[in-house]
Amino acid sequence: MGFSAVDYLVLAAYLVGITIFGSRFRKSHHSVKDYFLGNRQTSWVVISLSIVATETSTLTLIGIPALAYATYPRAELGGSFTYLQVVAGYIVARFMVSWLFIPAYFQGDMLTAYELLNRRFGPGAKHFAASLFLVMRALAEGVRVFAASIVLVAVLQTSVPALPHLQIWSIVIVGLLTIVYTFEGGIAAVIWTDLIQLVIYVGGSLLAAYMLVRLTPGGFAAILADGRAAGKLQFVSWSWDLTVPFTFWGGLIGGCFLTMASHGTDQLLVQRLLTCRNKRESQKALVLSGFIVFAQFALFLTIGVMLHAYYASAPMSPLTGACPPCDEVFPQFIVRHLPHGIAGLVIAAIFAAAMSNLSGSLNSLASTSILDFYQPLAGARVDEQRLLKLSRWLTAAWGLVLIAIAIMARGWGSVFTVGLTIASIVYGPMLGAFLLGVLTKSTTERGVMAGIGVSLVAMIGVRVFTPLAWTWYVLAGTVICMAVGVVVSRVGR
Repeated sequence: MGFSAVDYLVLAAYLVGITIFGSRFRKSHHSVKDYFLGNRQTSWVVISLSIVATETSTLTLIGIPALAYATYPRAELGGSFTYLQVVAGYIVARFMVSWLFIPAYFQGDMLTAYELLNRRFGPGAKHFAASLFLVMRALAEGVRVFAASIVLVAVLQTSVPALPHLQIWSIVIVGLLTIVYTFEGGIAAVIWTDLIQLVIYVGGSLLAAYMLVRLTPGGFAAILADGRAAGKLQFVSWSWDLTVPFTFWGGLIGGCFLTMASHGTDQLLVQRLLTCRNKRESQKALVLSGFIVFAQFALFLTIGVMLHAYYASAPMSPLTGACPPCDEVFPQFIVRHLPHGIAGLVIAAIFAAAMSNLSGSLNSLASTSILDFYQPLAGARVDEQRLLKLSRWLTAAWGLVLIAIAIMARGWGSVFTVGLTIASIVYGPMLGAFLLGVLTKSTTERGVMAGIGVSLVAMIGVRVFTPLAWTWYVLAGTVICMAVGVVVSRVGR
């Protein structure tokens, strides 16, 4: 069908509306704490949904259906529901984070995750970990912004195929609009726009699933039959092959360690936990989000299976490039086959996920830059209003950095795999450092910094020189960091 004027109107109304809505939270900021943590009066249910929206990026919305749609030689590589084994690990990890890290974060008035390392080891460890976060989050979020550009290109090519540099323009549009409302509204804008965006992208995905059932000859029965014939209905693999990602052991253990790192040490998500009223509400928000995320991933994988059945009955392939990766399959289906108006809504849903994740990243990058680096160095010399103004401008500066990284990320491969791989390499050293902080009493600052450094170098080597699946990266990095940290601490005594 292609994108019509109605679809463009729906999409434009969403982009403008969410930007105006988020900008209205500016008046609630009287200090840097307000800008980065809000007033700590938001319901834990809203914060739980914000956590879900923050970790559900465009990588998820286009990468997970593509993962289920594609045909792989083994189910452990994708092409079925085996990714849910990883998501089961996400749920287990939330209980671990609630037990290990959240009580520590609510001892005193911590404003960032890395203050925990400062109190336990000293400023050197805090700055090392915070620096790793800034680099990792910037690279990973750049890939996510690029993923959003895939969607806009799929939209624009149907109506203005001759427009040069479509991908670059789409990256700039998404980036600049998100910068505006995050600059103005701070964490309050991020949380409440997250809630709206969650409703939009879940609703849009459900609409797409409904249309796939209607458009596939034979309906849901035909989808099940195609999925069974293509081997796409497999949920569990008991293989111990460490070179494939989606096995029961790799998923459960790897997914658990990945989420312990992302939700326990990454300022992007820890910041959400710190906006809760107290420790108990923070724990409830985190655990609830795990079950919602599981339902989401099941929905997105189902859409991928439905797309496979639909195109199995269609006369022409939906893709012009190699598959896998099949990142374009879901956006192209939306643009070409959904009725006018609905297509605009579903594309707006995908942009909702992109802007939700980007806004959270901008605020967390700015908060770490200000609270972990600038404020300790400036001390009492900078008044609160000047610090608040600087926080806003750093938000904008990080936005421009992420736009530049997104433009460079166009040739890096499958957006879903690249994004998770970048995060997984850094998360192991980070999680190891935090576990040394909460589980040991004898580890020194020198030991933990040595552990982070050795683990980071080792994980880059693992990525380059070994076939180990990315689902094992965080576990491997954590073990290396902790082992080196303990040994160096004892030798140095």
